[in-house]
Amino acid sequence: MQKSPDAFRTISEVSTELEVPQHVLRFWETKFKVVKPLKRGGGRRYYRPSDVELIRGIRDLLYKHGFTIRGAQKLLKEQGGRIDNVDAMVSAARAEGNPALSPTESDGGNGGGDPLSGEAKAQLRRVLSDLKELKEMLA
Repeated sequence: MQKSPDAFRTISEVSTELEVPQHVLRFWETKFKVVKPLKRGGGRRYYRPSDVELIRGIRDLLYKHGFTIRGAQKLLKEQGGRIDNVDAMVSAARAEGNPALSPTESDGGNGGGDPLSGEAKAQLRRVLSDLKELKEMLA
């Protein structure tokens, strides 16, 4: 049975849809105060369609465009906590020389003789982010 596009989603459904582990979604709730899923008895999370779109935008900022968490937080704050079109938002931020861009993004990706491709860097950032989250969980 297919859910309505307006239906609330559980954390496992959002995790599967966005290909982001559940622990990362919970971590992002602590770092991005605009992500506020509805919590029911027992702490079970229910995400509104607008929450899912916001998380999709955060995922794209971090994984696709290489923003740091701090950079994504700044950009979200400047946008009033909304993400409508991530690609357009990033293009505009680059054109303005926005300081919310991480240093690797503002230099155009693979400039300066760096041997790593943009995709390899993005993959390494994801791994590093996961390792930092695991370290925090163990602390």
